[in-house]
Amino acid sequence: MKCPFCQSPDTQVIDSRVSDDGDSIRRRRKCPACSKRFTTYETVELRMPQVVKQDGSRAEFDLGKLRTGFMRALHKRPVATERVDEAIATIAQDVLALGEREIDSRRIGEMVMRELHRLDEVAYIRFASVYRSFQGIDDFQDAIKEVREPARKQ
Repeated sequence: MKCPFCQSPDTQVIDSRVSDDGDSIRRRRKCPACSKRFTTYETVELRMPQVVKQDGSRAEFDLGKLRTGFMRALHKRPVATERVDEAIATIAQDVLALGEREIDSRRIGEMVMRELHRLDEVAYIRFASVYRSFQGIDDFQDAIKEVREPARKQ
């Protein structure tokens, strides 16, 4: 770590402590060249993969867009915000767990469909109608069958 005072390329760690929330490490450092002390913080940086869209373009993974999709599908549906937050966190964790630098937007869409299916059947149908570009009533009937089949298996 470079000293912020004299720019010396070498500093010594004299004390390390884990933060109260456990998400970072606070380090007290001393510069052997100028003897000044300073504090640094070390945190984990997780990089979400790039999303590859249908047209081949790439975009940053955006939790805001994910939330917007959920909220549109769940508009005026009786689903608690906490459950939506959990579903979004599940998708984010699943995307990170893949360990890939890029992910196809279709794969994210399928993850959203899975979570909406768990949350609310109507929201699932709403999202599916846009996501799968329903063209007619038959497409809706097929989606409704998908929703009902797991219930019959139980």
